[in-house]
Amino acid sequence: MNNSLFSRFTPKEPKFFHLLTQVSEVLLTASDLLLESLQCTNQEGRRGYFQKIKEQERQGDQLSHKIFEELSTSFITPFDREDVHYLADCLDDVIDRVNSCAKRIAIYNPRVNNPKAYELGQVVKEDAVCIGNAMNELETLRKNAVVLKARSKDLHDLENKADDIYETAIMVLFAEEKDGIELVKMKEILGELEQATDAAERVGKALKTIIVKYA
Repeated sequence: MNNSLFSRFTPKEPKFFHLLTQVSEVLLTASDLLLESLQCTNQEGRRGYFQKIKEQERQGDQLSHKIFEELSTSFITPFDREDVHYLADCLDDVIDRVNSCAKRIAIYNPRVNNPKAYELGQVVKEDAVCIGNAMNELETLRKNAVVLKARSKDLHDLENKADDIYETAIMVLFAEEKDGIELVKMKEILGELEQATDAAERVGKALKTIIVKYA
């Protein structure tokens, strides 16, 4: 086992920390672009943002694939292989969700921007910042266990915040939107944004598992 007495005195391969940090940087860039797309008011611009985010999603996929390749060839890993794999998979899922949000915005092209959608986009950005900080601190887990626990809690709290925003947004949408097509469009966009925050919370849960096993 990688957390055995032997592995504690065996040098770990630092490339995994660097790769995980790179994935989190891709997520942060994608979340910034998503926020901008939520302020865009024309389909051409929205499609442009989707293409930019799609490119970030491809970069994230390449990095995730690199992590999985390294896991299969490295003798020593910083944590159990399945824990590194699961954490990388969770990070990739968040990027995929951000990409899915941008796709829906571009395809549905809502008549007006919903301010609650932008609020959810801000939560996604906060998630990305929190995850980036956590990935930077992961290499010194035993020194930063308390800090990493706080990051995990922050991601949980942000998901709760997103739930509140989403529920309010849906109530207002059904009360005020008279155009059925526009209602469906915005409901889909809001739902996908909320799902992105759920995916971010799963990163926090993956971190908690690592903290319990290795801190």
